[in-house]
Amino acid sequence: MSSIAKTNVINLTEEEFVHPGNRACTGCGLSILYRIGMKALGRDCIFVVPPSCLTVLQGLYPISATQMPVLNCTFASTAAIATGVRAAMKRRGKKTQVVAWAGDGGTADIGIQALSGALERNEDIIYICYDNEAYMNTGVQRSGTTPRRGLTTTTPYSGKKENSKNVPEIVAAHNPAYIATCSASYPLDFHDKLLKAKEIRGLKYIHIQTPCPPGWGIEEHKTVAIGRMAVESGLFDLYEIENGKKQLTGQSSKQLKKKSLRPVGDYINLQTRYNAYDEEHVIALQAMIDRKWEKYRKEFSQE
Repeated sequence: MSSIAKTNVINLTEEEFVHPGNRACTGCGLSILYRIGMKALGRDCIFVVPPSCLTVLQGLYPISATQMPVLNCTFASTAAIATGVRAAMKRRGKKTQVVAWAGDGGTADIGIQALSGALERNEDIIYICYDNEAYMNTGVQRSGTTPRRGLTTTTPYSGKKENSKNVPEIVAAHNPAYIATCSASYPLDFHDKLLKAKEIRGLKYIHIQTPCPPGWGIEEHKTVAIGRMAVESGLFDLYEIENGKKQLTGQSSKQLKKKSLRPVGDYINLQTRYNAYDEEHVIALQAMIDRKWEKYRKEFSQE
């Protein structure tokens, strides 16, 4: 598995591709990713974006926060439209990067059929899912990635009854060229994984946990801190899958050497969307995380 070039704030390009000021909410995790991601992708790319918070952030012509061309599409067709754009670029002899960038609703639910088809065909596109764990753009409705017992405007008072979909693992079942998970709280990790994805032929899937202050019930200035808690507690993992081989990366790889992780209760208790959680639920979630990481330590200590 090839290594990722390490970018820091010193060697990160100063060129900006997102205009100052946009319509994202204060503290939006997506706005962090979008700005840094564009620095990795550069000017020679075309974005395909379905209805989502990103549609709001980018703005509508002629008021746009984005310097690259963006093609807005329907919820269900993101991967299919990106496939067509890639075919058109190939026909014209251009190596322009085609990037499908959708939310969890447009990926895990409404758009999963088109994504599965593109994965099967191994289309030469980058597919990015920013996962804020609900349909935030339309009023915080539950999605397939909303956590169990998470509160939204369309769940019972006791929270969502179903478990969340593990979309990266669903994608992994298709054996694509490259899979990576990222967090909005570690933007340079996302930057470097995008640089890597640009050099790989075939479909590259990147899944990003993206804290959402209004949807998660957190203070705007705690976006980065909350995302780090998710990773430090072992609830959300940073990893890559290449050629079927999984490897923890970044902060998650560092935690393999630790005897214990940050208590997941630190993460849960700061979010009003988890108000349906009681102490027993937190204990059960902690036990699940501990089992997962015990498995990780056995699996990755042999490498």
